[in-house]
Amino acid sequence: MIPSVLAQHIKEGISDFLKTTFPISTPFFHGMLERFLEKEGEVFKGPYLSIQLPFRPGKIGKDFFKDFSIPFNPYMHQEIAFMRLSGLSPRSTIIATGTGSGKTECFLYPILDYCLKQKGKPGIKAILIYPMNALATDQAGRLARIIYNNSAFRGKITAGLYVGQSEYEPSMSMGQEHLITNKETMRLSPPDILLTNYKMLDYMLIRPKDYPLWKQNLPETLRYIVVDELHTFDGAQGTDLACLIRRLKARLGIPKGYLCCVGTSATLGNKEDQKELISYASMLFGEEFDEGSVITESQLSPDEFLEDSPIIWIESVPIERQELLDPQNHQGYQDYIMAQHELWFGERIKEDEFNDSNWRIELGRKLKRHFFFQNLLRILGGNVKSYGEITSELEKIYPELKEWSLRYKTLLLDSLLSLVSEARNFQKDGGDKNTFPFLNVRMHFWIRELRRMVGKVSQDPQLRFSDDLNEDQLKNHLPIVHCRECGSMGWAGIKGQDDKFINPDLQEFYIRFFKNDHKVVFLFPEDNKNSEDKENSINGAYVAHVLVLILKMSGEDVPFVEVMNSSES
Repeated sequence: MIPSVLAQHIKEGISDFLKTTFPISTPFFHGMLERFLEKEGEVFKGPYLSIQLPFRPGKIGKDFFKDFSIPFNPYMHQEIAFMRLSGLSPRSTIIATGTGSGKTECFLYPILDYCLKQKGKPGIKAILIYPMNALATDQAGRLARIIYNNSAFRGKITAGLYVGQSEYEPSMSMGQEHLITNKETMRLSPPDILLTNYKMLDYMLIRPKDYPLWKQNLPETLRYIVVDELHTFDGAQGTDLACLIRRLKARLGIPKGYLCCVGTSATLGNKEDQKELISYASMLFGEEFDEGSVITESQLSPDEFLEDSPIIWIESVPIERQELLDPQNHQGYQDYIMAQHELWFGERIKEDEFNDSNWRIELGRKLKRHFFFQNLLRILGGNVKSYGEITSELEKIYPELKEWSLRYKTLLLDSLLSLVSEARNFQKDGGDKNTFPFLNVRMHFWIRELRRMVGKVSQDPQLRFSDDLNEDQLKNHLPIVHCRECGSMGWAGIKGQDDKFINPDLQEFYIRFFKNDHKVVFLFPEDNKNSEDKENSINGAYVAHVLVLILKMSGEDVPFVEVMNSSES
């Protein structure tokens, strides 16, 4: 990944889409949208950079559970989840860790451990609720592989996927890549673990034909209920889910405080908001969540990660070699990466070795011993920062950077980050996947929604967000309108028959516009063409009459054509 190229492609793609969606045929406004999109920080924010350091490893290892081993060494947050969710009295938990942190494993292995201990006892022991069928289907394949590849689970634990969509040939048994999906099979012999969505769970509780699913459940049979992507269940949907969970507990006669509830999310877990999160989860599930119920990720600090990595390389790429840092000056991605490796470490990768993983594993070790890379990690400190913030901090360490252009500093960062993205780590006992990313480089690019748009009334019109303007500035800005049929662009506002001025109040304009009020007027700047031509180019549904006037709002005289909305025309 070359961050600068990727970010630029995203920006250009969205800009091209907007320019194609809103073509402007009115000469007076030509170039206004382009200038608006190119203005730094107006529509596009970023890119922002974060480098995710490794998660802190756990202490117990693969043999946490007595009856089986897991195929990986768990992270610290996974180990904490295992301790909370396992045993005779599992505690309700919120797993609020980032993408790629192994949230599913946090609750899945305790559930499998419980099902293994309940082997031979009928009934559904765990329900996993997903907001979308696609997520449920994806996790079903994952669970199938975990059960199939572990001899302790295979043939002893069953799991089924019960969603609305029907397969052409639903599975009546479990396999390496699939769970039970035949609904009649699950009714006759309910699985230990049921994957579904909340709408389908609602149907399962009220449809007579689904009654057999719950027939074998005693009050203590169902032990776990998991809601994936907890943050998506808010508002009315959250209320529906809360009622559904209460109906489920009442239907099965589950005692108060017995059900272990689990919520997962990669977007929750801010320490300042944990009390609200615990309160929200308690209301949603109708169960108690204690103060330690929110599990967040724990990552190594830069100093811990760089421990035992003495500095060997100190110098960065000098300004004299700036053009070699630019991806556009190379024949392709491979040529660019090979050149960057040589610029930073003085050694060029051989072309016939580029597809091997050995040099990428060695690259990770080299990066940890480079002074510039170590400083970059410490500046980020596990946080998200803009390029401007990063370069400002780097200038304190490398004063010579202050003298060089922003382009050079951006290319320098992109060059190093492209190498970080290429580097790999080696994982013992990794099977077919014995290498994994050295570090996760994340580029954050924010795009602002184009809403409440206004244009300055002047000979040099400017497109602006009304929310960014103060009260005085709003007086010389009017809402912008655009015709999708002919591409004409103009201003709009409120003007009574005897009014001498256009009312620029945006909220009143929206109210009157959607009421088709006759006071709504559309103002199209003159382009020295015949007024009749202009009238014919405007959507006829709004045309009652055309007047050539002078608009005075910002101290400038702007000739325009007024198209008044009249419901009587």
